[in-house]
Amino acid sequence: SGSQETDLPFTQTAAIRFQTMLTDAVDMTFIDFADDVRASRFPRSDLAQLNQRVRELRAGGGTALYDAIGVYLDGAAVQDGRKVMVLYTDGGDTKSRLDLDELMKLLKASDVTVYAIGALDKQPYQLQLVQRGLLADIAEATGGTAFFPGGVKDLDRIYEQVLGEVRAQYTIGYLSTNEKAD
Repeated sequence: SGSQETDLPFTQTAAIRFQTMLTDAVDMTFIDFADDVRASRFPRSDLAQLNQRVRELRAGGGTALYDAIGVYLDGAAVQDGRKVMVLYTDGGDTKSRLDLDELMKLLKASDVTVYAIGALDKQPYQLQLVQRGLLADIAEATGGTAFFPGGVKDLDRIYEQVLGEVRAQYTIGYLSTNEKAD
């Protein structure tokens, strides 16, 4: 979106850097948004194409952040396996049809874990506080975390933490042999 004009180089570098660290990912869904939301899914073998798509991003238009998250949640609901969203944003939303309350309900009902990377350091301090709270709420609703790096140098530490958490999580299930529905 237009609000990413000064942060776009950081966001592009951050996204490419993270996806190259995901050696065990089967596929990746890439969603970019401004006035509209565009989604593409890339198998592991097409990482070069994904990188090119990230490099070709241009800033402009409004910010449909909530709609973009909703599009990802819709697609993830029909996929098997572990679902993790790494969200690069300045936290603002100016165009979504989906409101924040609806988004929070969708996030809580999903099996997606959100890790938000907030590029906020070029925003006024008061706005930073609001956006930090919003991104923290979005991430925490899913068991994830929000991060606010001061620059590219902070990304390796953040990515190590995200990957450590993702790889350390597991699911335990139980299937009862008792056919009685009590």
